[in-house]
Amino acid sequence: MPSPARSRPRLPRGRAADAALASGLFLVVGLGTMRSLIGAREEPWAVTAANWVLIAVACGALYFSSRRPVAAASVAALATAVYYVTSAYDGPLLLAVVVALFLVAAAGRLHAAVVIAALCLIGTALGTIRGNGDVNQVALFMLTGWFVAMITLGGLRHSHLARARETEERAATQERLRIARELHDVVGHHLSLINVQSTAALRRLTKDPAAGADQATEALGAVKDASREALRELRATLGVLREAGEAAPTAPAPGLGRLGELTDAAGAAGLAVTVHRTGDTGPLPVEADLAAYRIVQESLTNVARHARATRADIHLDGVGCRLTVTVTDDGRGPAADPARTGPPGSGITGMRERARALGGDLTAGPAPGGGFSVRATLPLARTTATEEPRR
Repeated sequence: MPSPARSRPRLPRGRAADAALASGLFLVVGLGTMRSLIGAREEPWAVTAANWVLIAVACGALYFSSRRPVAAASVAALATAVYYVTSAYDGPLLLAVVVALFLVAAAGRLHAAVVIAALCLIGTALGTIRGNGDVNQVALFMLTGWFVAMITLGGLRHSHLARARETEERAATQERLRIARELHDVVGHHLSLINVQSTAALRRLTKDPAAGADQATEALGAVKDASREALRELRATLGVLREAGEAAPTAPAPGLGRLGELTDAAGAAGLAVTVHRTGDTGPLPVEADLAAYRIVQESLTNVARHARATRADIHLDGVGCRLTVTVTDDGRGPAADPARTGPPGSGITGMRERARALGGDLTAGPAPGGGFSVRATLPLARTTATEEPRR
């Protein structure tokens, strides 16, 4: 059974919409000009045929309005002017000019729309001054009102579409940044552990292949686990790019409930990690839970990669509607690496952006007793007792 969204008729778009507009307008104008083909003759048939060609030209010009709005409006206005000068049957061809002005203004060409409208009004006013009985001052005033209204409506539509595009672009940019932060945290953390473990395995095998085989095997096992976890988190992170109808990932979302996985992975890399919890640290809102997890993950990644530390402490302090996450280490800072080039990493910047996105803040710098410290404060909107925390 088709869904309501699929069974709902869709309006034409693109060139199909242009063709529908030009054809519909030609039909309306043609019906209003039928008296030139029936009844008593007021002009020769040759003049009538030429005027119908002008009607087709003025309405057909709107087929090009989405691609060349100013040119289409100019052609429509010129054909309409010639038609009203030569025809004895004044049909409603002026609708073509009115619609064309709206389309020009809707395309953002307000100055061009005003110029075309002004030329049309000046030409009509000159005809009125020269004694044209079909258009008096009241009709000229009403025509001016129509032109002003169409240009105003077109300008408002252009502004509305511009704001909608800006909103979509801003949302797309925010989504790209969010995915980039997720990928940076996932890939950076697990690849850092893989690098540390594989380097340790190679060093042990190089120094003493026989004695270091067991330790190298253990390190390679940790590499295998880290790579598997990296692939799993990548699939979950890229799940937002799935096509409609694809199955959602079934793995639990990252959060402080999985903090043990981070400490185990860091322990396998030779880093002793201790978690200290004070106050009320759960259950947490999904956004704060994910942000806290990623901040701890990125902090441990930086410790493993740069700090030359042996120990790290994670402090989680929940007080009222605020969670404070602090990660400290006993490292001595990054070792000099003359082979390393390029700009510094964006890990701390990404963590700070995560915290600020929730209305919090993050500071990072040397700890008073030595080592390095990362401290993030995240405001919370506590879940109610009837809500099930996401883990």
